[in-house]
Amino acid sequence: MAMLDEIDRRIVKCLRLDARITNNALAEAVGLSPSACLRRIRILERTGVIQGYTAIISGMGPGEGMSAIVQIELERQTEEYLARFENALRMHPEIQEWYLMTGDGDYLLRVQIAGIDDYGQFHRDVLSRLPGVSRITSSFAMRSHRGR
Repeated sequence: MAMLDEIDRRIVKCLRLDARITNNALAEAVGLSPSACLRRIRILERTGVIQGYTAIISGMGPGEGMSAIVQIELERQTEEYLARFENALRMHPEIQEWYLMTGDGDYLLRVQIAGIDDYGQFHRDVLSRLPGVSRITSSFAMRSHRGR
Protein backbone atom coordinates (compact mmCIF):
# COMPACT_ATOMS: atom_id res chain seq x y z
CA MET A 1 0.00 0.00 0.00
CA ALA A 2 1.21 3.50 -0.82
CA MET A 3 2.54 5.84 1.87
CA LEU A 4 -0.12 8.39 2.75
CA ASP A 5 0.63 12.01 3.52
CA GLU A 6 -1.55 14.12 5.82
CA ILE A 7 -3.87 15.26 3.02
CA ASP A 8 -4.38 11.67 1.81
CA ARG A 9 -5.21 10.59 5.38
CA ARG A 10 -7.78 13.42 5.64
CA ILE A 11 -9.32 12.39 2.31
CA VAL A 12 -9.59 8.77 3.45
CA LYS A 13 -11.05 9.82 6.81
CA CYS A 14 -13.70 11.98 5.14
CA LEU A 15 -14.61 9.20 2.69
CA ARG A 16 -14.92 6.69 5.54
CA LEU A 17 -17.41 8.99 7.24
CA ASP A 18 -19.33 9.77 4.04
CA ALA A 19 -18.38 8.01 0.81
CA ARG A 20 -21.12 9.95 -0.98
CA ILE A 21 -19.59 13.35 -0.24
CA THR A 22 -19.26 15.46 -3.37
CA ASN A 23 -15.80 16.12 -4.69
CA ASN A 24 -16.29 19.87 -4.14
CA ALA A 25 -17.26 19.37 -0.49
CA LEU A 26 -14.39 16.91 0.04
CA ALA A 27 -11.91 19.29 -1.56
CA GLU A 28 -13.06 22.09 0.72
CA ALA A 29 -12.87 19.83 3.79
CA VAL A 30 -9.27 18.82 3.09
CA GLY A 31 -8.06 22.18 1.77
CA LEU A 32 -7.51 21.34 -1.91
CA SER A 33 -8.90 22.54 -5.20
CA PRO A 34 -11.54 20.18 -6.64
CA SER A 35 -9.21 19.08 -9.48
CA ALA A 36 -6.31 18.34 -7.09
CA CYS A 37 -8.66 16.46 -4.76
CA LEU A 38 -10.04 14.34 -7.60
CA ARG A 39 -6.51 13.60 -8.82
CA ARG A 40 -5.54 12.35 -5.33
CA ILE A 41 -8.69 10.21 -5.07
CA ARG A 42 -7.86 8.56 -8.42
CA ILE A 43 -4.32 7.82 -7.22
CA LEU A 44 -5.66 6.36 -3.97
CA GLU A 45 -8.01 4.15 -6.01
CA ARG A 46 -5.33 3.10 -8.51
CA THR A 47 -2.83 2.17 -5.77
CA GLY A 48 -5.43 0.12 -3.87
CA VAL A 49 -5.70 2.36 -0.81
CA ILE A 50 -9.35 2.89 -1.78
CA GLN A 51 -10.59 -0.49 -2.95
CA GLY A 52 -14.21 0.45 -3.60
CA TYR A 53 -17.33 2.15 -2.39
CA THR A 54 -20.32 0.36 -0.96
CA ALA A 55 -23.72 0.81 0.60
CA ILE A 56 -24.02 -0.81 4.02
CA ILE A 57 -27.50 -2.14 4.55
CA SER A 58 -28.42 -2.70 8.17
CA GLY A 59 -30.87 -5.53 7.52
CA MET A 60 -32.12 -5.08 11.05
CA GLY A 61 -35.31 -3.13 10.41
CA PRO A 62 -38.68 -4.41 11.59
CA GLY A 63 -39.50 -7.67 9.86
CA GLU A 64 -36.11 -7.88 8.14
CA GLY A 65 -34.73 -10.74 10.17
CA MET A 66 -31.68 -11.14 12.31
CA SER A 67 -27.93 -11.56 12.12
CA ALA A 68 -26.04 -14.65 13.13
CA ILE A 69 -22.34 -14.41 13.85
CA VAL A 70 -20.77 -17.72 12.90
CA GLN A 71 -17.28 -18.96 13.73
CA ILE A 72 -15.97 -21.62 11.37
CA GLU A 73 -13.02 -23.93 11.90
CA LEU A 74 -11.60 -25.65 8.84
CA GLU A 75 -9.93 -29.04 8.61
CA ARG A 76 -6.82 -27.32 7.18
CA GLN A 77 -5.62 -23.82 6.43
CA THR A 78 -3.85 -24.38 3.14
CA GLU A 79 -4.34 -21.85 0.35
CA GLU A 80 -6.36 -24.46 -1.55
CA TYR A 81 -8.76 -24.98 1.38
CA LEU A 82 -9.12 -21.24 1.99
CA ALA A 83 -9.81 -20.54 -1.69
CA ARG A 84 -12.38 -23.35 -1.99
CA PHE A 85 -14.10 -22.21 1.19
CA GLU A 86 -14.25 -18.53 0.16
CA ASN A 87 -15.50 -19.41 -3.32
CA ALA A 88 -18.31 -21.41 -1.73
CA LEU A 89 -19.19 -18.48 0.58
CA ARG A 90 -19.70 -16.24 -2.45
CA MET A 91 -22.52 -18.51 -3.63
CA HIS A 92 -24.77 -17.61 -0.67
CA PRO A 93 -26.12 -14.04 -0.41
CA GLU A 94 -27.20 -14.69 3.19
CA ILE A 95 -23.51 -14.58 4.09
CA GLN A 96 -23.09 -10.82 4.22
CA GLU A 97 -19.40 -10.67 5.15
CA TRP A 98 -16.58 -12.87 6.31
CA TYR A 99 -13.16 -12.51 7.86
CA LEU A 100 -10.17 -14.85 7.95
CA MET A 101 -9.17 -14.68 11.62
CA THR A 102 -6.25 -15.32 13.91
CA GLY A 103 -6.89 -17.26 17.10
CA ASP A 104 -9.12 -20.28 17.68
CA GLY A 105 -11.50 -20.08 14.72
CA ASP A 106 -10.48 -19.73 11.10
CA TYR A 107 -13.37 -17.60 9.79
CA LEU A 108 -15.97 -15.29 11.25
CA LEU A 109 -19.13 -14.86 9.15
CA ARG A 110 -22.08 -12.51 9.45
CA VAL A 111 -25.17 -14.28 8.18
CA GLN A 112 -28.47 -12.45 7.62
CA ILE A 113 -31.46 -14.75 8.13
CA ALA A 114 -35.20 -14.32 8.63
CA GLY A 115 -35.30 -16.04 12.01
CA ILE A 116 -34.05 -18.88 14.16
CA ASP A 117 -35.98 -21.54 12.22
CA ASP A 118 -34.48 -20.34 8.95
CA TYR A 119 -31.05 -20.38 10.54
CA GLY A 120 -31.48 -24.03 11.50
CA GLN A 121 -32.20 -24.90 7.89
CA PHE A 122 -29.34 -22.69 6.63
CA HIS A 123 -26.97 -24.35 9.10
CA ARG A 124 -28.04 -27.82 7.99
CA ASP A 125 -28.25 -27.20 4.23
CA VAL A 126 -25.44 -24.69 3.68
CA LEU A 127 -22.96 -24.13 6.52
CA SER A 128 -22.42 -27.77 7.38
CA ARG A 129 -21.85 -28.58 3.70
CA LEU A 130 -19.25 -25.91 3.00
CA PRO A 131 -15.94 -27.45 1.90
CA GLY A 132 -13.45 -28.25 4.65
CA VAL A 133 -15.63 -27.26 7.63
CA SER A 134 -14.81 -29.13 10.83
CA ARG A 135 -16.66 -27.02 13.43
CA ILE A 136 -19.41 -24.37 13.44
CA THR A 137 -20.15 -22.11 16.41
CA SER A 138 -23.10 -19.72 16.12
CA SER A 139 -24.15 -16.64 18.07
CA PHE A 140 -27.06 -14.31 17.46
CA ALA A 141 -26.99 -10.53 17.54
CA MET A 142 -29.45 -9.07 20.03
CA ARG A 143 -28.70 -5.47 19.08
CA SER A 144 -26.50 -3.85 16.47
CA HIS A 145 -24.68 -0.57 16.15
CA ARG A 146 -22.29 0.70 13.55
CA GLY A 147 -20.08 3.53 14.77
CA ARG A 148 -18.62 6.29 12.70
